[in-house]
Amino acid sequence: MTDVENERHVPDGARRQQGASTATARRAAIAGGVGTLIEYYDFAVYGFLAVVIAPLFFPSTSPGVSILATLAVFGVAYVARPLGGIFFGRLGDRRGRRRALVITVVSMGIACGILGLLPVHSSVGVLAPILLVAVRLAQGFSAGGEIGGAATYIAESAPPSKRGFFGSFTPVGSTLGFAVAAAVVGVVTLVTTDEQMVSWGWRIPFLLALPLAYVCLRVRLKLEDTPEFEEMADKQEVVKSPLGDVVKRNPWSVLRVVGIAIAMNGSGYIGLTYFSVYLIKDLGFSKDAVYWTSAVSIALACATFPLAGAATDRFGRKPVLLTGYVAYVLLAFPAFMILGATGSILVVGLVYFVYMVLNGIVQVPAFPLFTELFPRAVRYTGVSLGFNIGTIAAGGTAPYVAAQLVESTGNSMAPAFWVVGVCLIGVVTVSTIKETSRSALPV
Repeated sequence: MTDVENERHVPDGARRQQGASTATARRAAIAGGVGTLIEYYDFAVYGFLAVVIAPLFFPSTSPGVSILATLAVFGVAYVARPLGGIFFGRLGDRRGRRRALVITVVSMGIACGILGLLPVHSSVGVLAPILLVAVRLAQGFSAGGEIGGAATYIAESAPPSKRGFFGSFTPVGSTLGFAVAAAVVGVVTLVTTDEQMVSWGWRIPFLLALPLAYVCLRVRLKLEDTPEFEEMADKQEVVKSPLGDVVKRNPWSVLRVVGIAIAMNGSGYIGLTYFSVYLIKDLGFSKDAVYWTSAVSIALACATFPLAGAATDRFGRKPVLLTGYVAYVLLAFPAFMILGATGSILVVGLVYFVYMVLNGIVQVPAFPLFTELFPRAVRYTGVSLGFNIGTIAAGGTAPYVAAQLVESTGNSMAPAFWVVGVCLIGVVTVSTIKETSRSALPV
C-alpha cells in the first residue's frame, strides 16, 4: 500500500477501533507513558550532569572543551537510535508491541546503571571516555525502540476520537523524564558537597535507574498486546521485512516523520538539555537552583500537554502543529534575550515554562500523526525509523550545536537561529500532509 493509498483508505477495522474502550486506552497510555518517562529519565540524567562529569571523563585546561566533548558524547548516543528503532521495530511488528516495549525498558535501565559504575579518567585514563561512549551507544540503541513503540501501542489501543488526548501521554512521559531527572540531580546536589558530588554523588542518579526500570517492567508485564497486532497476527498479515516494506511502500511517510521529528527535537532539546548547561556555565546560576527550576518548569509544562492532545482531536493535528512552530519562531529570540539579561531565577523559570509549553504543542500532535501515516504491519518500524533519523539529525546534536554556536560566535542568542531553522523545516513538512485526525488507523 502506497502513501497516497494510505491517506485515502478507510480501513475495515474502523468500527472495531471506534469500540476501543476508554479504560483500555487509559491503561495503555499510563503504561506507555510511565515506561517512556523512565527511559528518558535514564537518557536525561546525563545531560543534567554534563557540567559535573565533563572534567571527570574529559579533563582539559579549558572548561569549554570539556563541556563540548561531554555534549558530543550526548549526541553520539543518538547514532545508535536508528539501529535500535530498526531492531525493536522489526520485533514489535513481527512478534508484538508488548514484547518489544518490555525489552527496551530493561536494556535501558541496565545500561544506565552500568554508566553509574564507570571508572573515571583519573583511574583508567583514556579507557574512561571509551567506556562512556560504549554505554551511551547502548542507551541510544534501547531508546531508539521505546518512543515509537509507546506511540504505536497507545494509538492502537485508543478510540480514534481520543487518539490525540491519550497519545499525549507519550510526550508527557518523555518530557517528564527530564523533570524527574532534574529533580533527582537537584536532590543529590543539595545533600552532597561539591567534593562529594564530584567523587561519588554523580553516580546516584544513574544507579536509581535500576529500581525505576524494575517498576516499569512490572507494569508492562501486566499488559496484553494491542487488538491491532493480535488481529494482524490472526490474519497472518505479519510481513517478513518491515524495514524493507516501509522503505519501499511508504518512503514519503518516513520522510514526513523525519521532518517533523527534526522540528520537535531540534527545538525541544534546546530547552531540555542546553538551557541547564547555558544557565550554569555561561550565566553563572547555581547548579541546584537550575536543576530545581528545570524540574518544576518542565513538570508544570507537562500538565498542559493533555490539553494540547484534546485540541488536536477537536481541531486537527496540522493546525496545532503549525501554531507551535510559529510561536517558537516568534519567541525564540526574546527567550534567549531575557535569559541573558536577567539575574532572577524566577524569570528563568517563567521562560523555561513557556518554552516547554510550546514544546508540548509541537510534540503532542506529532505522535498520533506519526502512527496515522503507516499501515499496522509496518507502523512500529515506520514511526521508529523516521523519528530516530530526525532525532539524530537535530535532537542529539542540538545541545552541542547550540554550545558550539555560542563558543564560536560569542553571541549567547545564536541558538535561537537554530530553533527558528528547525521549526521552518516543520512548517514545510506539515504543509505536505493531509489531515489525519478524523480517520481510523490505516490497515
